[in-house]
Amino acid sequence: MTTRSLGFSRLLSTASIVVGAMLAATGAFAACPIELAVYGDAQSGSEIDFTPTGTSATVTNTFRMILDNNVVLNGIVMWNEGVSRPNGALMSKCPEGDVTGEELAACTPWHGVIYTSDDKGNIGLLPAEGVEAPKMLILPDLGPSLRQSSAYGGIGFSKVPWDVFALKGCQE
Repeated sequence: MTTRSLGFSRLLSTASIVVGAMLAATGAFAACPIELAVYGDAQSGSEIDFTPTGTSATVTNTFRMILDNNVVLNGIVMWNEGVSRPNGALMSKCPEGDVTGEELAACTPWHGVIYTSDDKGNIGLLPAEGVEAPKMLILPDLGPSLRQSSAYGGIGFSKVPWDVFALKGCQE
């Protein structure tokens, strides 16, 4: 091998490393953090859009569920103490300010643990913000709970989502 071909070989190796590093960085930026994730239910067309929570000491995730007829339910996630679980709650037209537990229960059509699933079917718990969005969300008994809520029927929503939502995209 000549000196010239050895120099060219080194140049190609260096270029390969630089291109590889750039592709790896691009892949890292392509990942969607949970606080910007958008999920959808193919059956009803419902969506879950996460938004950044801010500086709350107790709320780890904030989201909204968009149902048909422009019905929007506001959601939060708080991790409980003891056996740590991400407890989610969807609320509809809750009063503001100081509310009693009874008032809060009346405007909360669904609450429960939010599970996740990856491409291989491994089940996990909803992560807090700053982590890559999981492929699927599982909200146990969501459909039956929403069907029994005051937001269902009449001028409310008419299409009940299933309990599983798939990652659709990422907000910018």
